[in-house]
Amino acid sequence: WWAVVVLAALPSLGAGGETPEAPPESWTQLWFFRFLVNAAGYATFMVPGYFLVHYFRRKNYLETGRGLCYPLVKACVFGNEPKASDEVPLAPRTETVETTPTWQALKLLFCTLGLQVFYLTWGVLQERVMTRSYGATATSPGERFTDSQFLVLMNRVLALIVAGLYCLLCKQPRHGAPMYRYSFASLSNVLSSWCQYEALKFISFPTQVLAKASKVIPVMLMGKLVSRRSYEHWEYLTAGLISIGVSMFLLSSGPEPRSSPATTLSGLILLAGYIAFDSFTSNWQDALFAYKMSSVQMMFGVNFFSCLFTVISLLQQGALLEGTRFMGRHSEFAAHALLLSVCSACGQLFIFYTIGQFGAAVFTIIMTLRQAIAILLSCLLYGHTVTVVGGLGVAVVFAALLLRVYARGRLKQRGKKAVPIESPVQKV
Repeated sequence: WWAVVVLAALPSLGAGGETPEAPPESWTQLWFFRFLVNAAGYATFMVPGYFLVHYFRRKNYLETGRGLCYPLVKACVFGNEPKASDEVPLAPRTETVETTPTWQALKLLFCTLGLQVFYLTWGVLQERVMTRSYGATATSPGERFTDSQFLVLMNRVLALIVAGLYCLLCKQPRHGAPMYRYSFASLSNVLSSWCQYEALKFISFPTQVLAKASKVIPVMLMGKLVSRRSYEHWEYLTAGLISIGVSMFLLSSGPEPRSSPATTLSGLILLAGYIAFDSFTSNWQDALFAYKMSSVQMMFGVNFFSCLFTVISLLQQGALLEGTRFMGRHSEFAAHALLLSVCSACGQLFIFYTIGQFGAAVFTIIMTLRQAIAILLSCLLYGHTVTVVGGLGVAVVFAALLLRVYARGRLKQRGKKAVPIESPVQKV
């Protein structure tokens, strides 16, 4: 956080490499104005829903309600208490004759390749969609896609379909959580995704990856505020090392021209918003898992409300039709947006499978490796430069992340209760 303050005070500092400049055409195109308009659209759904939930609870509708709407109101407001006979293990690990070292190595290779392919493709496409023009010719510069909320909707719709099909085809625990409780995680998840896409208009992709790698710090803060957790000394140490590494990267100057200090500050504010909203999402989902649900049920519930939020907001702004028209004008963008959504949804399933088979520690190592490769790919494909000091900062960040995994594993071996790794249900 102090690195953000330093960057705000020193105009010539920023991430290495050329950061895309995105001067708004009018004040209505300012990111802060669009954020307020989006939030107002979400409020038209959240505020009436809040009063309805309190009305049904105050009227004790669970005891007095009747009629066709009773099952719907019960599921949305009160939920269902799962019975012992209805409970299904969330991640059963079946021990079969196939669990030989060779078979385990093949499964680990499969999980690693799946996570790397889907999320590296997702990262490359994300930068392509938000920072490059479509339809450019020798006489025309083309046009850029600017509606981040439309991309969020596409990702959530496909993820909702994938999660729904999985729940239908595979037996799941009896759902017991009130549906309205998903809306809080959905709202913060939509806002974090919007901030993530929007930030790429102002800062480079390597900067964004490093900032996302440092979100363990606000996750710890949110854990204290939301879940009342306590942390070990080594966790504060690694969080400090991550802060130092990110600061080294951000404060390293590169030879290429960069955007104005106001533009850089806008990108950092959006990154701070992404980290804050994503940290809340992780901690709220951890609290929801007390209802004994599966990860895919969580994925379905969060994406269901995310689709409602974004569709309502886009319809109110008239942006849903405009986004569809842009896809019609540029078939390349349509292909990129669809592939982006496929990578997001399928990568989510790989997350569940990897954690179920090998645990959260192995998953964290794989995703840390993915972040390092993502920075390298972005520099190679889009021409970002990283100085020596910036490279050392990147190394410090990833070394601290691996140190966290190692320390958590040592605690587990000693029989101590390690601090849970943040919920992976909404990584993108």
